[in-house]
Amino acid sequence: MQSLATRVFPRTGYHHIGDLAWNRCLALGREEHCPTAVWERDGETLAWAWLELPDGVLMVQIDPAHAELADDVLAWAEQKAPGSLTAEVAGTETHLLEALQRRGYAQVADSPFMTCLTRPLTALPAIPPLPEGYVIRPQQEPSDMAGRAAAHRAAFGSSRITTERHARMRETWPYRPELDLIVVSPTGDVAAYCQGWYDETNGIGAFEPVGTHPDHRRRGLARAVCTAVLHAFAAAGGHRAVVQARGDAAHPVPRRLYESMGFRTYTRTYTYRV
Repeated sequence: MQSLATRVFPRTGYHHIGDLAWNRCLALGREEHCPTAVWERDGETLAWAWLELPDGVLMVQIDPAHAELADDVLAWAEQKAPGSLTAEVAGTETHLLEALQRRGYAQVADSPFMTCLTRPLTALPAIPPLPEGYVIRPQQEPSDMAGRAAAHRAAFGSSRITTERHARMRETWPYRPELDLIVVSPTGDVAAYCQGWYDETNGIGAFEPVGTHPDHRRRGLARAVCTAVLHAFAAAGGHRAVVQARGDAAHPVPRRLYESMGFRTYTRTYTYRV
């Protein structure tokens, strides 16, 4: 799946190899709810599909050069999730949009959507100074991993990232510890973080995820740690960074932060349902 993402991402800008690693982390221990399928030819991956059950949410990627596979891929998903099936695709994936419409999927009006943003890794701003006592650094101790997982749960109100899942994710390619930075508070707590994933083949880094513990917000921590990861991408040889943020009016703050850091929108997602 990641081999296809590497090959296709420069064209569509959707499903970075880091996105797949992160979603695998979320699926650890619940694989029976996440059936996947891969379509190959002569050892090359041409398409993949990943379902989230029981909600029937489909992630899918198809090589635009093999758009004819779309009907087979969607038929597999429809058989695995009888009833309602929802797919989220990017506006750049015109071959998928056409296939969904052809099979009777309807666009969900006024649904939440993600904005895909990018910026070059040139003329990067300096890392902003932190409040007194706060420090940006990689995770070093087991307590850092536990704190990083706890900060994510608090930031997103989710229980899915446990210390164990986070530790196992750190063993998943293409994880690099120098790209997974935390902000440590004066009391030693993880206050914020930015996890970066780097696609060395294409020179593209992605943020996934970014968060600030509610007790430490409005102190510029997210801006500082994200800027530090941009510098780490550049040091690794990268030329571009990408990030996804909610584009609808319900959650505007992350998008505004990234835009203030020089990111610009290049596409958005659309939700289709049958």
